[in-house]
Amino acid sequence: MIRKFFKNIGPGPLVAAAFIGPGTVTLCTLAGVNFGYALLWALVLSVLATIVLQEMAARLGIVSQKGLSEVIREEIKSPVARGLAIGLMLSAIVVGNAAYEAGNISGGALGVQTLFGNPEIVIGSSNFTVIPFVIGAVAFISLFIGNYKVLEKTLVALVILMSLAFLTTAIITKPNVLEVVKGMLVPKFPDKSILTIIGLIGTTVVPYNLFLHASLAKTKWQSKSDLSYARKDTIIAVILGGLVSMCIIISASAIPHQDISNASDLAKGLEPLFGVNAKYFLSIGLFAAGITSAITAPLAAAFVASGCLGWEANLKSPKFRTVWMSILVLGVIFSSIGFKSIEIIKFAQVANGLLLPIIAGFLLWVMNKRIVLGTYTNSKIQNIFGIIILIITIFLGVKGILSVFNLI
Repeated sequence: MIRKFFKNIGPGPLVAAAFIGPGTVTLCTLAGVNFGYALLWALVLSVLATIVLQEMAARLGIVSQKGLSEVIREEIKSPVARGLAIGLMLSAIVVGNAAYEAGNISGGALGVQTLFGNPEIVIGSSNFTVIPFVIGAVAFISLFIGNYKVLEKTLVALVILMSLAFLTTAIITKPNVLEVVKGMLVPKFPDKSILTIIGLIGTTVVPYNLFLHASLAKTKWQSKSDLSYARKDTIIAVILGGLVSMCIIISASAIPHQDISNASDLAKGLEPLFGVNAKYFLSIGLFAAGITSAITAPLAAAFVASGCLGWEANLKSPKFRTVWMSILVLGVIFSSIGFKSIEIIKFAQVANGLLLPIIAGFLLWVMNKRIVLGTYTNSKIQNIFGIIILIITIFLGVKGILSVFNLI
């Protein structure tokens, strides 16, 4: 029974690995430090929304045996609308992930640096930190092998490591279980918390995961009879990812309000209160979060580019490899020299803000097309949940764009 369960673990853990990156860790840290357990309900809402959308993406991939960007290219008939959609997807996912990759690698490096310091090498007049190159090498080897099963096992192992690390950290802090449950079930809006609430939802419901999930689901499963495995895989993995995020909030809630801006500060803050072990576990979790996102971000970008441009979406395809290699190399270089690509990241945030409601809307539309899915279209209840989530994504998209231009 257990053997069969592990055999049918699919892309779900990879999706969880993708949305729990250093940005999520930092945001959950700030949510815990500033608001205690009060915003845990926002993560519960995020998990439910993510399960609904990711299940649709996985079902689309398995039934159609196509990636989401490929379906978009085929189903949008207007050349102008198709061109705009492809341009937006390439901008938001490919360019955006290249910008975010430096953050993923830097986040993973931060976890290692908290424990072992920050060794540097000097080349000419430039200083380069070593750890980003090590993380980049691990990501490169994992992707270059080009074997889905190897990649899957690597990421599942890292997700388990990350989950255990953050769960252990939360347990060490001895949280008030009753207050934790209350925070999960009773929505509260503390003063100045609205942007953090929106951020917690936005960092969990991410557009590139929809592309990643559809592409990986068709790689893992080719038969419609596997849909039940895909559904269980999605639900378990996304809930696990949500629990990891909650554990970070719980851990951060345990320390007195002080000058904490990221997970590295949290690790240092936990040490005097709960011993050096808390710092170790948190740092390991941050490392795992960074390296998993450093692998999945280039992978998602390669799948999107392949679908948009009509290339073969094969892990060993030269064009496919060129995309993820470019993103990974840029991420390593920018991370190692401490380059802050603020304008690129702002552009990516605007593009993602536009893309999320568009992709959620398109996904909902295509999930009701019998020409694509036959008898596997959405049920009424799935459509109701989908429409509610679409409204949320529009709200998130508008907020993201306004915040970039400092209008809120």
